Amino acid sequence: MTAVLETITILTHAETELINITPEVRGIVEKSGIKNGTVFILSRHTTTGITVNEGLPDLEMDIAELITHLVPEKNSYHHARFLHSDGQNAINAVAHLRGALLGFEVFFPIENGKIVSGDRQTIYFVELDGPQERKYSVQVTGE
Repeated sequence: MTAVLETITILTHAETELINITPEVRGIVEKSGIKNGTVFILSRHTTTGITVNEGLPDLEMDIAELITHLVPEKNSYHHARFLHSDGQNAINAVAHLRGALLGFEVFFPIENGKIVSGDRQTIYFVELDGPQERKYSVQVTGE
């Protein structure tokens, strides 16, 4: 069994943003040389998410609006307090909660060197506290 791990750094451009990372993930799978196995995609941040949906701009807007509606800015959050560990006030409870709803990872099978997915499935890195420099990791495991 072989495992290949790559970490990708991206710069996001908005507070909330869906970024299609499917081409990068496919490229890593192909470059790995693994023919049969799995690919695991993990966000390295708790104020981001990883999700899969159809790659359409209107759906991207709908997803962003849905998570904004589900976790509104104006609410009384326990995380909105002084954090002694950081020496500052926590102001991003909303981003943490939105990330928790989306999840931070996805995985797909690999067969004959290709990701097994639906024709319209797009892998998104979702920024929820941007803009910032961010990282996600892609691990390809198999033979």
